[in-house]
Amino acid sequence: MVFLRKLLFPLGGFYWLITFIRNWLYDLGIFTSKSYDLPIIAIGNLSAGGTGKTPQTEYIIRLLKDTYKIAVLSRGYKRSTKGFVSANDIVSAAELGDESYQIHTKFKDIAVAVCEDRQIGIENLISNSNPDIILLDDAFQHRKVKAGFYILLTAYDDLFSDDFILPYGNLRESAIGKKRANIIVVTKCPQNITEKNKDKVKLKLNVSVPVFFTSIDYDTNVYSSLNSIEVSEIKTIEKVILCGIAKPKYFIDYLNSGNDKVMIYPDHHNFSEVEILELNELSKDKIIVTTEKDFMRLNGKINGSNLFYLPIQTKFISEKEKFDSTLTSWVKKLN
Repeated sequence: MVFLRKLLFPLGGFYWLITFIRNWLYDLGIFTSKSYDLPIIAIGNLSAGGTGKTPQTEYIIRLLKDTYKIAVLSRGYKRSTKGFVSANDIVSAAELGDESYQIHTKFKDIAVAVCEDRQIGIENLISNSNPDIILLDDAFQHRKVKAGFYILLTAYDDLFSDDFILPYGNLRESAIGKKRANIIVVTKCPQNITEKNKDKVKLKLNVSVPVFFTSIDYDTNVYSSLNSIEVSEIKTIEKVILCGIAKPKYFIDYLNSGNDKVMIYPDHHNFSEVEILELNELSKDKIIVTTEKDFMRLNGKINGSNLFYLPIQTKFISEKEKFDSTLTSWVKKLN
């Protein structure tokens, strides 16, 4: 894969030019962006996945939901449907997309929808749900809508400032795109990160907006559809660790006892009938522990007593109050 990417390095220039011209035309107003009369917060990244957008979106939901009526809109990556689909009691993870379905499952009192065209999605949500705020999940590059507030995520060990544009690197657009951000959140940091290392990261990012640092906070239990087990116990037993996410290393390292069978699939993987049969066979003798996102696609297809997931949350290492007040103050001005 590395060798292939090196061969494709020259194509990066063409990709850079295309994305640069597109953004330039939006910045000039030749391509138009639509604004709305309610607070719209866009959460996204410059790289292709693996920065923790869903946990960050869930953090913002928890921050604002007791005060405001929230709706969440995403594209619904790799879903089986097209157009606008709103979450309800009968929609499936396949129809809604695993990440949107996860949010719907955890926050039943907020509107969750998917649509490739964010303008159509926003207009449907306004018409159907009349929210106070709309969160756009994975929408940093979606220039047809002009959000009022942009949160840019970048992973600590894979900063956009150290990366290259596709196909050689993982950037969806040039790092110049950082200028649209109101806040930058460095995700997946070591919990013991020093102030010196924070300063090094800030220098690398070279931005004038506030920079915050978060880590992954794992739940103390894993959960099935029937019961739960403490993580401390799960870590000691031989099991199957299953991941279909962009960067599975953190999850695997956290759970691995050293004797576990590890099964890695592509991000948002749609499991085939053959794979489901294989997993059901494995689950007869061993517990399968997967991510919350993968559980959304596997629940009901695998032996329910032996399929568990480990929830994660975003945890601010410092300046949590500053992040919260920055966002809530901006929302308050518009409500």
